[in-house]
Amino acid sequence: MKLCFPIQHDQTLDSEVFSHFGSAPAFMFVDTNTASVEIIDNVDRHHAHGNCSPFRALGGREIDCVIAGGIGGGALNKLSQAGISVFRAEARTVRENLDLFAAGQLTAFGQGHICSGHSGRSACSHH
Repeated sequence: MKLCFPIQHDQTLDSEVFSHFGSAPAFMFVDTNTASVEIIDNVDRHHAHGNCSPFRALGGREIDCVIAGGIGGGALNKLSQAGISVFRAEARTVRENLDLFAAGQLTAFGQGHICSGHSGRSACSHH
């Protein structure tokens, strides 16, 4: 399975999962079948809120799942429509969340969990 994690800095599997998918500086891709890891910069990082282009941000990589601290509704809808599952990160690092994912202990993002903005009284549920 090919998983994607938004991250701030590359510290291999000890990288901290970033709090928001669309504005993450980089993405880490982990292939659980081959144990390979790849890091790319988020080329869509500076988009206007609500205008995230997740497939541009991911550099066209094919993935099965995203695990993030938070995500906006537009990105969640686009990923979901493409058949990509999106789960809430429940731990600090990629490694810890991989273990939780393997144990079936991560919760899927729903519309009640999305980020609605970062100014004023935002209703973000991410850490």
